[in-house]
Amino acid sequence: MGVLEREQAGGVLTLTLNRPEALNAFTREMLRELGAALRDAAKDPAVRVVVITGAGRGFSPGQDLNELEDGETSFRAVLDNYNPVIQRIAELEKPVIAAVNGAAAGAGFALALACDLRIASEAAVFVTSFSRIGLTADSGMSYFLPRLVGWGKAFELLALSPRLTAQEALDLGLVNRVVPAERFAEEVQALASQLADGPTKAYGLIKRALRKAATATLDEVLEYEAYLQEIAGNTRDYREGVSAFKEKRPPVFTGE
Repeated sequence: MGVLEREQAGGVLTLTLNRPEALNAFTREMLRELGAALRDAAKDPAVRVVVITGAGRGFSPGQDLNELEDGETSFRAVLDNYNPVIQRIAELEKPVIAAVNGAAAGAGFALALACDLRIASEAAVFVTSFSRIGLTADSGMSYFLPRLVGWGKAFELLALSPRLTAQEALDLGLVNRVVPAERFAEEVQALASQLADGPTKAYGLIKRALRKAATATLDEVLEYEAYLQEIAGNTRDYREGVSAFKEKRPPVFTGE
């Protein structure tokens, strides 16, 4: 078994970080494989939603510090290994769910924040971790965190690095749902299946719109929304949605 397991069922591709003996700490090999899997998912029309989770009792504590070589710079490691994965999640025009089954810390926490939705087991905990070893945030955490919780709270979480329970993370808006551990797999599958049955191209356009809105003016966003709506209006799923509405039946979306 490799350090990243791929499993596809229907339109759902599940990517499992698979180093349970190390709580799924990241290695260069794992990050390369994760990046490649996301690249392949972008090109495969059979994939309509991606789930990222961890094997065993952890999601990921971030970088495996034992792998870093003497003299290896954090700059090079982040630029070469982490940034491509975060960019691929952001640019993938399909929903990406972080299914946080256990501890998510450091870059593991950042990876979850980069995903479009986060569903957490009650057993999950979240720690920013970076300041605990004298580092600042990377892997997009300083981009996503303040957009979810605000500047002041983001600074507190990064500087003091408290250990957050799943419920505390939910209260702060860091995760979308918290579910009992015994129902975790079932709830993840239900959410992923719901998205896999939806209008995939519209989901991709939603991601584009939200990214644009993060840095644009209102006038720019209004114009961009109109542009994206033109694209959406030419999809097969839009035509199906309108027909289903008129015929008073549930739509059957194909992701086209």
